[in-house]
Amino acid sequence: MNRGDLSEQFVSGEEIFRGGILRLRRDVVRLPDGSQAVREYVRHPGAVAIVALTGEGGVVLERQHRYPLGRDFVELPAGKLEPDEAHLETAQRELLEETGYAAAEWTRLGLVHNAIGYSDESIELWLASGLEKRAANLDAGEFLEVFTLPFEEALAMAADGRISDVKTIIGLFWANRRR
Repeated sequence: MNRGDLSEQFVSGEEIFRGGILRLRRDVVRLPDGSQAVREYVRHPGAVAIVALTGEGGVVLERQHRYPLGRDFVELPAGKLEPDEAHLETAQRELLEETGYAAAEWTRLGLVHNAIGYSDESIELWLASGLEKRAANLDAGEFLEVFTLPFEEALAMAADGRISDVKTIIGLFWANRRR
């Protein structure tokens, strides 16, 4: 395999959209052969997703409508990083806000880049256990159903396509490796 330099060098660029969460850029880059190309991509602040395990062998999941695809999805609790917030703090905050659970034990599972062709978004995955039920506090405009499933059932749903969300699939399989 050739191990030559494949990097692309920034030549010029502009932000073409700035929203509440996402920014869209269009950059001109110099390719390894010296030619130029345009790259359009989404800038994202980063996010976390949490595999929260109950003491009874279950996993906490959410059912949430996702407008871009026009349907409900089964997902792990997750959320975006706030400015200057550490990944673990975000995971703890999002788990409590969305599900009402606080966890006594936290283990980092890893980092995924879920859309490398058009976004710089990364999602850090966490395993949470020692759950204690408290009160959820959803953000304004956030609607979801929280439920638990036996871990093996959720894993089967990820394996057979009933769960198609990438962060949830990877989180479940990585957590299974750690169990």
